[in-house]
Amino acid sequence: MSGASNSGDGSGKVSQVIRMGTRNSQLARIQTDSVAAKLKELYPDIHLEIVAMTTVGDKILDKALSKIGEKSLFTKELETALEKNEVDLVVHSLKDLPTTLPPGFTIGAVLKRENPHDAVVLHPSHAGKTLDSLPENSVIGTSSLRRAAQLKKRFPHLLFKDIRGNLNTRLKKLDEKEDFAAIILAAAGLKRMGWEKRISMILEPEDCMYAVGQGALAVEVRGRDVDILEMVSALHDPETVLRCIAERAFLRRLEGGCSVPVAVHTQVKDSQLYLTGAVYSLDGSDSLKETMQTSVSAGAQNLEKEDAYVQRAGVTASKIPADAQDRAERLGVDLANLLLSKGAKEILTVARQLNDAR
Repeated sequence: MSGASNSGDGSGKVSQVIRMGTRNSQLARIQTDSVAAKLKELYPDIHLEIVAMTTVGDKILDKALSKIGEKSLFTKELETALEKNEVDLVVHSLKDLPTTLPPGFTIGAVLKRENPHDAVVLHPSHAGKTLDSLPENSVIGTSSLRRAAQLKKRFPHLLFKDIRGNLNTRLKKLDEKEDFAAIILAAAGLKRMGWEKRISMILEPEDCMYAVGQGALAVEVRGRDVDILEMVSALHDPETVLRCIAERAFLRRLEGGCSVPVAVHTQVKDSQLYLTGAVYSLDGSDSLKETMQTSVSAGAQNLEKEDAYVQRAGVTASKIPADAQDRAERLGVDLANLLLSKGAKEILTVARQLNDAR
């Protein structure tokens, strides 16, 4: 195995160079730098080297994400480097990671979630307005079928059009042309870039529920690299882990992805994990939405029987109670099964077919 190994002083500190893979965008670099800073704080002796690369999703900018037909648009090249031992771990936006990872890989850390909601950024000429008060037929830019489906239903006077590119590119397209009255972006990305002042309004769940894993950062590692896995596991945020396991299990059971409109909302309150999930037709006219909950209070753990490296929805979190993780995963599956029993598969199949035909 290449990569990190424990130092010989018995302190458990990792002393070798750790190569961190990341996308070569400003936001991805900021996110990776934030993870690197946390690792350095925990393990002052490690040396970190950041390896940036361009992914399929970064290269193809003239097509909607949902039309490219590639499941791992923003992760494939990074995972190839991980497989070839060219990097030791990869930092992703969790929402970019497919719910089923390639064999041999696992999500070794899910960091504390930033605001997962979507944000409206208005064209300067519409400053002070809201989506409700924008003129009839104003064009709203979004690359997400999930956002468009929900917002078409909620704001029928608006038109929705694809907009691609990284955050910098999309904001430039908004500001320098008159094509869009507003664009919809993840609030988390804007905050991490230091552009919170551009946020005109945050979309609450009643208007637009968010994508699975949105707002959370994930560290993907090789499952056999026990020392790296152990090192990054210190970054796990327990509440975020449980919420995201439930969300990813929900999406995986639905067999959804970026080519179909699926949305979620989760919260932990009084040791209860609440999961709301929904599926939509492309125009939002047909939808199914339900909420379920489960207890995630820590019970007694039989550590001797627990496999420390078991994955749940692609996440390995050995230091978080296994029974809580199991219940979170079961919650996602159960909610998906409920929606499927009410016709979710038919809605998603039609949405997928219509999207392919566009």
